[in-house]
Amino acid sequence: MSATVEVPKPKSMRRPKTWSEEVEEAYRFQLAGYRDEAEYLSSQKEVVRWPHNGYIKKLTNKDGYFYYYNKTRECQEKDVRQTKLYEY
Repeated sequence: MSATVEVPKPKSMRRPKTWSEEVEEAYRFQLAGYRDEAEYLSSQKEVVRWPHNGYIKKLTNKDGYFYYYNKTRECQEKDVRQTKLYEY
């Protein structure tokens, strides 16, 4: 069994008001069941990204199933305020 890396606890959380690439990144991790990239990398090997824009292409959730994402924006306006951005 592989050892997991200790994930730091966030100091605060805020909800965004407008879409940005940071919001898009957080939205994709949270759809797969992770808080952010740090938590994802504590249990998975790597984040697969689209080469032309750096958006996340594929994530593995905690049950071992894959989430595949489009090359373009996935976080709709109605989902922006539901996304959580964590500060460390």
